[in-house]
This record gives sequence, structure tokens and C-alpha cells, in this order.
Amino acid sequence: AQTSYFNRKYTEMAYLLRPLSDQIQEVQNFREKKRGSSLFNHLSAVSESIPALGWVAVCQKPGPYVKEMNDAAIFYTNRVLKDYKDTDPSHVEWVNSYLSIWTELQTYIKEHHTTGLIWSKTGPVAPLSLFGAPSDVTCPPPPPPPGPPPVFLDNNPKSDDTAAQHSALFAQLNQGEAITKGLKHVSDKQKTHKNPNLRSQGGRTHQASPAKSQNPSSSACAPAKKHSPVLELEGKKWRVEHQEQSHDLVIEETELRQVVYVFSCSNSTLQIKGKVNSIIMDNCKKLGLVFDSVVGIVEIINSRDIQLQVMGKVPTISINKTEGCHVYLSKDSLDCEIVSAKSSEMNVLVPEGEDDYREFPIPEQFKTVWDGSSLVTEPTKIAG
Repeated sequence: AQTSYFNRKYTEMAYLLRPLSDQIQEVQNFREKKRGSSLFNHLSAVSESIPALGWVAVCQKPGPYVKEMNDAAIFYTNRVLKDYKDTDPSHVEWVNSYLSIWTELQTYIKEHHTTGLIWSKTGPVAPLSLFGAPSDVTCPPPPPPPGPPPVFLDNNPKSDDTAAQHSALFAQLNQGEAITKGLKHVSDKQKTHKNPNLRSQGGRTHQASPAKSQNPSSSACAPAKKHSPVLELEGKKWRVEHQEQSHDLVIEETELRQVVYVFSCSNSTLQIKGKVNSIIMDNCKKLGLVFDSVVGIVEIINSRDIQLQVMGKVPTISINKTEGCHVYLSKDSLDCEIVSAKSSEMNVLVPEGEDDYREFPIPEQFKTVWDGSSLVTEPTKIAG
């Protein structure tokens, strides 16, 4: 009886939160469609923190959960401040206004719902029938489905992304018991662990079902779709996509407000002349990039074996989820800030003399100790 009561309450919560879950997913989908936008950091700040609205589903201490979402937003709003604090104060005002939403929400939760959402004992009850839910719910809640699409288009799930994990939670609430409607009973004759013949056939049964054509496991076996290479100016964004074995790629006649988005290119070389706002390299492999100057940031994301050479100036270079990255700085860009996370085999080469460079590795391992009042972190030297 207690399990049945829990299942009923769980389903009620799922249907009550379904509109909220849908809107959170819409925000995250919108951000994914705008990759390469000059306001991508703004969109990312909203997308990564918007799951904070789901604090009502956090059973214990929702305040720290909201703070965690706020910290995710700050990671991107710091980039916004860096790009616009000296050029456009309206962006600074937007950052302050947006972050205040979550700080004020934390204050409210601390005052009224410190240990979780408190329901009124005398208030009205939201009838489940309003949401079209069945009244005879006796099955246990389904397991969580896979999370939303990863931020970067690769085959590695973003399992360590906190925001994605909470999005998966809301996707679970959104489906409620509907996730079990498409399931069919599997007899012993259809179970591969009891039938060696089925294992030799790849675990396939002889029953055909329309749902199987939409099964992700079957579609994963299909050959990857071949994309046409792209190098074009779309509004204020240069798109360089799916280039392979192309070593004469050049972008000329650039403008200060333009951004360059390089996606899924391999074994190629790209040169960018003039000064642009920012450059993003996403899911690239064995790519060489030479550029004059950038007023904002150069981001290298989810890539491998990257060669980057600065001819003029760049204030910030960000390296995330990348294996193998060599950054050649010019004499004018020695004050560049290099921010790295979840990356390896990174080296910075500093000019020495006329045509020589001196190589310095970026630390990958750190040591943290408690000094009596705070944590102190410093890089460690890795032997070998």
C-alpha cells in the first residue's frame, strides 16, 4: 500500500511538472540551435542554469542545488563580462540582472523551504485528471531515460555535466508512466541469455515491430552520413564545417563583429586574415589554424591534435575536452590568458629569437592542501 501511494504521488508530480520540464528543454534546444552565435555565451549562461527552476523537485536542501546552477551560469557570464565590460555596459547590466534571479531565489528558499518544498496542508489540491493522467497507477516509476543531447556533437555522453543530469531528471518526470506503454512482454524463448542461437544472430528476434525502426541501437549500426564541406559567411558568422584534407582554406575580408565557427574539420589548415570577434573550434581533428587577431576569445572544444598560431593579438584562449593542442604565441600576444579544463597534452610555444620557439607544457595535474584557512592549489610536476 505504501508503494502504491508513492507511485501515485510520483505520477502526480510528473504531470504537474511537465509544462516546466517542456519549457526547460525548449531553452536548452534553442541554445543548441544557436551555436556559433556572437551571443552564445549569453545563451549558455541561461541554458546551463535554467534547470534551477526545478528546485521544487529537490527533496532535501534545494538551496545548494540552485547555487550549483548559478555557478554554472557564472562560468559563462564571466566570459560575457570579459568581452563587453569595456565596450558595452548593457551586457554588464544584463549579467547582473540575470544572476540576481538565482541569488534572490536562494534567499527565498533559505527563508521558506530550507529542507525542501513545504506543501500547504489546507490549500487546494491539484486534481490529476486535469492533466489527463490515468487514475489507477500501480506500477513503480520507470528508470531515468538518457539525458538530453550533449552540448558537443560527438559520441561521448556528457555524463559529468551536472546540468545535463538534472535535465535528464526532468525528462524522466515529463514522461511519467508513459515510458512503459511501448514495452512488450519478453518470453523465455526470446531471451538471449537462455538461447545461444539468438546470441549468434546478434540477439534479434523474428517479431517485427514499427518501433524497432526507431531504435537508437539499430540506427547506430548505420554508416555515418557524409556531409558536404562548408565555407561561407552567414550573416556575421563564418561557417567552416566538414572540411577534410583541405590545406588551402582562407577567410579574407573579415570584420570586427564577425565570428568564425569551425566544426568537424579534419586533416586541414585554415587561415583567417584580419581581426574578428571570436573563433570557436568544435569537434575537430588534426587541424591547423593561423589567424591574425581576435578581440574576444578563441575556444577549442572537444578536439584532438590541434595546431594554433597567433600572428597578432588575442586576449583569451580556452581549451576544453581536447587531447593534444600546441599554441604558438606571437610577441604581441604574450599577455594572453589560457584557460584549460579536462584536456591533455597541451603546450604553449613562446617566440625566442627570430624564428625559434621555446615550448612550455600546460599543467594537467594539481595538488591541493589545506593551509589552515583555505584550500591552496598548485600544479605538480609529472615525472617522465
